[in-house]
Amino acid sequence: MDPLSEAFQHHTWATEQLIRHMRKLPPEALSASSPGVYGEVLATLSHLISADSRYLRYLEGTPPPPKTAPDPIKTLDELSDLLRDQAVRWRMVLARIGEIDVTLPARGTRPVLPHATNLLIGQALHHGNDHRTQICTVLSTNGFESPDLDVWRYWMERRAQ
Repeated sequence: MDPLSEAFQHHTWATEQLIRHMRKLPPEALSASSPGVYGEVLATLSHLISADSRYLRYLEGTPPPPKTAPDPIKTLDELSDLLRDQAVRWRMVLARIGEIDVTLPARGTRPVLPHATNLLIGQALHHGNDHRTQICTVLSTNGFESPDLDVWRYWMERRAQ
């Protein structure tokens, strides 16, 4: 598998593992928060997966409408379904990544950004890691166990057989 596809395999695996872990936690863990993070655990995960949907839509050639409100908070079941769909969509996009040339429209003070495919790819990976880390920080600082989502764990579970 090429390195970029492997990075996205980790990206979706880590989010899937986080959802599985969150299913074992008491309801108060999903509403926990800490200073300096996006927000409550479930809201942060909903935002992460909603943002991936927007990145994918740009990469698939169907830009999303402008975001005008916070991402809606979804259930773990809804997020799991969306993630499963996104994993397939990421594989399809990455299979033709060399053919994709995205231009992002101007937004606020940001100008039009031509040739932004690599920007979206890098942002998706960074954004996912950032928010998964925030969720794990919130869980641990509120007395809940957090999962190990790093690439070493992914590799040992998925590739080292």
